[in-house]
Amino acid sequence: MPRILVIGSSNTDMVIKLDRIPRPGETILGGEFITAAGGKGANQAVSAARAGGRVTFIARIGEDVLGDQALAGFRKDRIETNYIRRDADAPSGVALIFVGKDGQNSIAVAGGANARLSPADVRKASKAFNNADTVLMQLESPLETIIEAARMSAKARLRVILNPAPARRLPGELLRLTSILTPNESEAEILSGVRVSNQSSAARAADRLLSRGVRTVIITLGAHGALVATNESKQLVRGIKVKAVDCTAAGDVFNGALAVAISEGRSLLDAVRFANAAAAISVTRRGAQPSAPYREEIECLLKKVRNT
Repeated sequence: MPRILVIGSSNTDMVIKLDRIPRPGETILGGEFITAAGGKGANQAVSAARAGGRVTFIARIGEDVLGDQALAGFRKDRIETNYIRRDADAPSGVALIFVGKDGQNSIAVAGGANARLSPADVRKASKAFNNADTVLMQLESPLETIIEAARMSAKARLRVILNPAPARRLPGELLRLTSILTPNESEAEILSGVRVSNQSSAARAADRLLSRGVRTVIITLGAHGALVATNESKQLVRGIKVKAVDCTAAGDVFNGALAVAISEGRSLLDAVRFANAAAAISVTRRGAQPSAPYREEIECLLKKVRNT
């Protein structure tokens, strides 16, 4: 079983489903309210666990009811929680999410304890690096913590998948320590300075990121699939057409499934196909972690696509 070490955030998502996302200054009535477990790190950990990985999660949560609920969810998905620290001085993270009827979303996050995940927390989890195949990270944690984890991964000769979300400018050292960078279109644009609107512009953005030392760039393009770029080749892996009801956490599900497939020794393109299938299933369901599919569901969809 592939061993995935996830470092990142844990939130509780508070979601309002509306006909459309409100404009600034506008109030829309008649929404449907739900809560669901979320946070990019936690979403990716749950996705990897359900896709067939043995997952360890490094994070910080508050000593509150939301933290209790998060821990219970991780344990239900058989995620190793020994390196999740309870913080008495900060609340668990919360995300407020608007979801339109077209499945698109708008999100605001109060990070709480997530903002206090420190390099020291990562160093205390050194044993977890020794027992991992792949390290998966995002950017809802302090940048210095992510850089420290990347350095520790390099020392342990581990593959590092960095999902640069939410996007920010990144130091060259972190990019050079990243094995696979997985931005979406807007994140690729922020990181590269190239406006991404189609496959051709995505390829130009990927070239700029590769020139900064990243070994592989996978730019996710929503329903169109994902552009897989290395210094040797670029190829679009097409998405799977489904009816989307909620795109929340689709990228997180993609990354969790990708980490598992890569760690199993699948080829890069096959791993992206596996991840595409997982993400396609997720957008047909509401909520972040509740939308993450199990391995048998992913394999079933892949089989169906191959037979059509």
